[in-house]
Amino acid sequence: MLSRLQVKNYVLIDSLEIDFPEGLVIITGQTGAGKSILLGALSLVMGSKADAAMLSEGAENCVVEAEFEVGADDEELRSTLEENEVEWDEGRLIIRRVVNRSGRSRAFVNDSPVPVTVLQGISSRLVDVHSQHQTLLLSDRKFQLEILDHYAGNAALRDECAVLWHELGAMRSEMAQLDADIARIAGEREYNEAQYRQLDAAKLRAGELAELEEEQKQLANAEEIKLGLGAVEEMFTAASCEGISLDASLKEAQKQLSKVSRYIPSAAGLAERVESCRRELDDILSEVSSLNARTDLSETRLQEVEDRMSLIYGLMHKHSCTDEAQLIGCRDRLTEALFDSTRLEERRGELAGRIADTASRLDAAADRLHNAREKAAGGFAESITGSIRSLELPYAVFEVILEDIPVGAYGRDAVMFRFSATGRNAVDVAKCASGGEMSRIMLSLKAMMARFTNMPTMIFDEIDTGVSGSVADKMGSMICSMGSYMQVFAITHLPQVAAKGSAHYLVSKEIDPAASKAVSTIKKLSAEQRVLEVARMLSGSVLTDAAIANAKALLNE
Repeated sequence: MLSRLQVKNYVLIDSLEIDFPEGLVIITGQTGAGKSILLGALSLVMGSKADAAMLSEGAENCVVEAEFEVGADDEELRSTLEENEVEWDEGRLIIRRVVNRSGRSRAFVNDSPVPVTVLQGISSRLVDVHSQHQTLLLSDRKFQLEILDHYAGNAALRDECAVLWHELGAMRSEMAQLDADIARIAGEREYNEAQYRQLDAAKLRAGELAELEEEQKQLANAEEIKLGLGAVEEMFTAASCEGISLDASLKEAQKQLSKVSRYIPSAAGLAERVESCRRELDDILSEVSSLNARTDLSETRLQEVEDRMSLIYGLMHKHSCTDEAQLIGCRDRLTEALFDSTRLEERRGELAGRIADTASRLDAAADRLHNAREKAAGGFAESITGSIRSLELPYAVFEVILEDIPVGAYGRDAVMFRFSATGRNAVDVAKCASGGEMSRIMLSLKAMMARFTNMPTMIFDEIDTGVSGSVADKMGSMICSMGSYMQVFAITHLPQVAAKGSAHYLVSKEIDPAASKAVSTIKKLSAEQRVLEVARMLSGSVLTDAAIANAKALLNE
């Protein structure tokens, strides 16, 4: 339950802190006094949208803080807090919202910062607010379905349907993408096959182009190369003017130095060096001769090499590649693309089986949910009919009609509430009920929901609009009875309702002479003050003895 509310710098509220008891809490005040402002402050702390316009004139920020007493055994709430790293304070929950001048806000739960979405999730388990215009929900089929499911206890079945529906939707989206990919590959197959065949026929090898370029250079200059190498061979082997070759000359020099070394030892080293040079030159000559022998003057081979290079360069240009490795990668990707359709078809077959299975499970869950709704509809309608009749509509009839629709997240049912004040020819409740009848229907629905949802606090903002007299008194009694098992706030203009319950708060607007502005305040009324407030509601600004006596009578009932 809501045990304390503190508000600072919110619209016309400069500062207030108020405690609230259990049971039925009555809030009254003249039109424009600030009752809706108080409700707006509470909505802010429950996660509604923040706005810079909420700040009082000249304030740097506004702060709204609400303290709730919650059941220590509320494991779902406790789990939510733990998931968001909020300390569990054994049944005590303090929610605070701070809004600055830019309109940005911060939210805290037990002094731990949390996203606003967490406030919304928590508050939906703590408070249900019925605003003045919420009777419009009676024309909302989704709202009607939710109320019936609350009554029937269908939360688990609804969750099962929702999970299966979302799973099915995700799989159907994947199937659509697969179909698009398969169609695309089929459309591109002929082109991809031609591209692949051309690359595959090229028998590409990494590094081949560099080898071909080197060979082409040699073949294109083979004649010049052979002339040079032949000249070197001639130099090594031709006889000098004395008729001795270079090799023979070096052998003779080595021989003479060996002889001299018998007399000059250092000449032996020179002889070895000459012999080493001769051997090195002999090896060089051998390699020159080998190169000369391998140098090909074939024009045919040159043409083959140039044709091969032209092919590779053409493929590189066509596929925007810089080397053979990239061409090979392109060929491999085309291979994958050609075989992708096979894998996609396999995936499609597997997915089709899963879709069929999930659709079957969804149909079965929807059938169970339909049966549960059908079973509960009669008792639900009977309960609401009895409640409405107790509010001076003795012939009223309330019916619940289930209509088949395509299976969705909430099963395969649409629900329509039908109503007749006379008991005949019940039609869609949104089309036949007056304002007063709508208020009575909505109160009956809310009273039923309070029993089946275990909501700890419910706020009625002028749910009694459009009724008066004895009907208002009976609506007040119904709201009062709800206060026996939950905390109920009733914001009302009707004295018959205001006289119910044990706690009565008055919202008023006064002029602050120091700040030269209007401010709204709220205070708890004493027994005497309550008599005067109910009398004011009965007679207006001029209190008469009759009004005071009538007020006392209402309060003593």
